[in-house]
Amino acid sequence: MLEYLGYLASAIILVSLVMSSAKKFRWINLLGGVLFTVYGFLINAIPVGVMNGCISLVNIYYLYKMYQSKDYFKTLDIDKKSQYLKYFLKFYRDDIDKFFPSKEIDVDHADVSFYILRNVVPAGIFVGNKHDEKTLRVDFDYVVPTFRDFKMGQYIYKDKKNLFIDKGYDSLITYTNNEKHERYLKKMGFVKDQNLCNREMLCYRYKLA
Repeated sequence: MLEYLGYLASAIILVSLVMSSAKKFRWINLLGGVLFTVYGFLINAIPVGVMNGCISLVNIYYLYKMYQSKDYFKTLDIDKKSQYLKYFLKFYRDDIDKFFPSKEIDVDHADVSFYILRNVVPAGIFVGNKHDEKTLRVDFDYVVPTFRDFKMGQYIYKDKKNLFIDKGYDSLITYTNNEKHERYLKKMGFVKDQNLCNREMLCYRYKLA
């Protein structure tokens, strides 16, 4: 049983190393560290227990700082001639394709487009186009992996929803066939719209008012 505990702790540490989110990395690494601490003391390997106990304390410290720190968000209109936008989309192309496969982002003709800044860092891009007089279709809502913890979505769809209301929209819709994207939409408050769903894509609607 002790040997299996060691294997389990090792596997959890390994999984933590592939996490793109800093918060997920700390939580999973903490779990692995705690298990390794217990394992080390149970097999009488004091250095292993002490070292992993210290690693666990370090993870607790940084998690505390993450939850105590306050993030500052801001939207910034996209300059349609921006070279940075082209570089951003090219740099994250492989990850973007997981959620918006083969989709060309047309900012030049978009009705709504902006960067989402998190602590002055461009952490996401939003692009939307008019579906009808009262509905905006969200064509692109991308957040870089490091900041993918729902805070960006909460900022846009809850804290800044007047940004859309002031333009005359009372609801947002978006299409997806990605399971992770679906979970994100549901977390943000989107509800499946059966009337607009088709064989290839599911449609979700978000009521602004």
